Amino acid sequence: MTAKDNIIRSHTFPRPYKGRGAISNASGRFEAYQREVIEDGYLGEDIHAPKTLVTEENARHILTKNTSPDIPFDRSVNAYRGCEHGCVYCFARPSHTYMGLSAGLDFETQLFAKPNAPALLAAEISKPGYVARPIAMGTNTDPYQPIEKERQITREMLKVLAAHDHPVTILTKSRLIVRDLDILAPMAERGLVKAGLSITTLDRRLARLLEPRAAMPQRRLDAVKLLTDAGVPTTVMFAPVIPAINDHEMEAVLAAAAHAGATEAAYILLRLPREVAGLFSEWLETHFPDRKKRVLNRLMVLKGGRLNDPRFKHRMKGQGLEADLLQQRFSGLCRRLRLNEGRVSVDVTQFKPANVKNTQYNLFDQIAQMH
Repeated sequence: MTAKDNIIRSHTFPRPYKGRGAISNASGRFEAYQREVIEDGYLGEDIHAPKTLVTEENARHILTKNTSPDIPFDRSVNAYRGCEHGCVYCFARPSHTYMGLSAGLDFETQLFAKPNAPALLAAEISKPGYVARPIAMGTNTDPYQPIEKERQITREMLKVLAAHDHPVTILTKSRLIVRDLDILAPMAERGLVKAGLSITTLDRRLARLLEPRAAMPQRRLDAVKLLTDAGVPTTVMFAPVIPAINDHEMEAVLAAAAHAGATEAAYILLRLPREVAGLFSEWLETHFPDRKKRVLNRLMVLKGGRLNDPRFKHRMKGQGLEADLLQQRFSGLCRRLRLNEGRVSVDVTQFKPANVKNTQYNLFDQIAQMH
């Protein structure tokens, strides 16, 4: 092996950091200069894992609209940019490159919090002509990631929505959601909320490698039980399905979810947009080098010969015989476990707009109602 080969190998597959999902921190695709890690002879030196840094930003808008035909909501809110859970497969990682940061380690260590999100949300749903539709939380980054425990931005936004009987759906990997049962349970009584827990695996070791700072699988199942016992309709997402890594666990995960009280289930095939493909390949080389080729080859079969198929209707389920068999397997499981027998929809008819004085929204009144 030449010295050049050694540099390339070191740059492509550096050592993993404890408690972090991404292996590397390559520069974003919009940067003028690219960072590279090279072997400089200090392999034995201990390199400390990067610490989490949170920057506050005052957002200008909080409601994000979308018109995607394969997504069951048209608007969402995100209290944070980046996510400390560090899920290596996260399709949202490339969004960090728009801020001049890496989709790798930066995504899970360089976080942004939006303290003005609750006030913005109150103002935006109170604009003249606003029509209520379910607002989705957890569509880009987890609303209950670790920093939410202290900052409580998600909780304050839920207070705003509860005050106006506005429908909301939540997707998370965190047991922290049960902290807000005092808000969620009364909303559920009025049909205004639906929760979702994403459970990728029941294997604790695999969970720690895939999602290093997310709640352990059993704690997520505990959250499912606590939510359903409180009357909150709860879905379990078996996502992402990763060929030759966790796909064999579909039966076990769905059975555990049904036992915990979940009434609905869904799955999403692994997506590898932009930088995520390289990050996931590094992760495989580091943790499952013997399976890397098999995983990627099977994924390409499911994605029509590509690692990522961004087309609507195909990007989340795949295509071809193997994708059809996966869908049939999932549907059969749901029938046996009595999942998805009746889809629960949140109620959009109870929405109460805020008071409007002199044709302008009184923001100070609304902030007072939040506390």
